[in-house]
Amino acid sequence: MSTAVTSNVRRPGGTATSAGANPNRYGSVAWITAGFMVAFHVLAVMALLDFTWSGLIVLLVTYYVSLVFGIGMSYHRLLTHRSYKTPKVIEYFLTACATLSLEGGPLFWVATHRRHHQHSDADLDPHTPRHGGVWAHMGWIMFGHTEHNDVNVTSKYAPDLARDAVHVWLSRFHWLPLTVLGLVLLVFGGWNWVLWGVFLRTTIGLHATWLVNSATHMWGSRRFDTRDDSRNNWWVALLTFGEGWHNNHHAHPTSAAHGLAWYELDVTYWHIRLLETLGLAWNVRRVALDEDVEQAA
Repeated sequence: MSTAVTSNVRRPGGTATSAGANPNRYGSVAWITAGFMVAFHVLAVMALLDFTWSGLIVLLVTYYVSLVFGIGMSYHRLLTHRSYKTPKVIEYFLTACATLSLEGGPLFWVATHRRHHQHSDADLDPHTPRHGGVWAHMGWIMFGHTEHNDVNVTSKYAPDLARDAVHVWLSRFHWLPLTVLGLVLLVFGGWNWVLWGVFLRTTIGLHATWLVNSATHMWGSRRFDTRDDSRNNWWVALLTFGEGWHNNHHAHPTSAAHGLAWYELDVTYWHIRLLETLGLAWNVRRVALDEDVEQAA
């Protein structure tokens, strides 16, 4: 049975070492990605210098849509782990919401995350903090040999999505929904809404998601003795609507719920439950606290 661990002291779990990291991982810059990251951060600062209440509301709404409907419900729990099923039209809608996060298309995101689970905190993990906290947070996106964009890796880890024409199209044109959103915000709210609803919101959302890769493998509590360094981190869970209960997730990756105790807030799961109640989601996978750790963890 799974073993509860309450200590916040880092326990050995992963096997990756500094020696196992690519020594030249910072030697090559992914210029296109890095350029967009710098531009979005600069424009995010500009948004803070042009505060409006309407801009803040736009940010909150688009942040919610992109992280709950998009990253949490679509990319992570539906497409990557198949924690539940839903009609294709809803699946595609949720996936379009996920592209608003500027985290790549579904094939790239799913392939990268499945690879992370297979090699979690081992040297083949694309973003383990054992290769450096900065690397895990955003270095792996901006530097290195960009092996996370290798089409062979994508095909290997996401063959199910590669057979779906809509997901392939959304992967190829993942920038389009965000561009359309920007144009809509420009028409109805001017540059202020674009700054707050696209640049600042996206930048905050990126760092929130990256914290799952970095912070929840370094800080927090461990309920389950998984073979990695995953941790439950309450403040990351708040920022990401439930994704921060990461040790729970690595112990039970196919569970639609990441918050397994009553006090572990998991807003994303509430939305999946709502779909289920409406008859729009089925085969929703759930686990109990005393269930064995899944082998895939």
